[in-house]
Amino acid sequence: MPNNAEIGKQASIDGFAHEHIVVGILMKRYQNVSLVDLPLSPYDIIIARRLDDGKEDVIRVQVKTARKSVSFTGGTRGGVDREYKSDVKTYTQSPVISDCIVGIRSNQDGTFDLFFIPTVLISYFGTKSKSLGAIEFFKNNYDILENCKNHEYIIDIAKKQGVI
Repeated sequence: MPNNAEIGKQASIDGFAHEHIVVGILMKRYQNVSLVDLPLSPYDIIIARRLDDGKEDVIRVQVKTARKSVSFTGGTRGGVDREYKSDVKTYTQSPVISDCIVGIRSNQDGTFDLFFIPTVLISYFGTKSKSLGAIEFFKNNYDILENCKNHEYIIDIAKKQGVI
């Protein structure tokens, strides 16, 4: 039976692996995709999409491991701080700091599902996480990712789907 240290270590490894898996999946589709190598950044991935009009659209993505739900908070780390300050590092994702959360779920057959949750919806949810069943509409829905910064469109479609 694994101890807490082993569980924490595996969770950390899973998080890093999932970031790379998401980058790979998105790179195959959008080409110009990169991990962000900034340790204090509130997002993990940048997608630079070329639009039909020739302009570039940059999408900031935060990756979250999703088993039963997707968390909308970040900044928490395991381990022991030298000086403990409760909730100082914790933050909730918002359009100010990222555009979309991608929850990645591993399936039994070795495939992955990506849940695209635009950060504009988090304030409507009023929670720090959402169950995967409640956001099934967002599963592998690349239209949501591509339009995550079009807040009017996202809010309208989320209302029509009963997500908010």
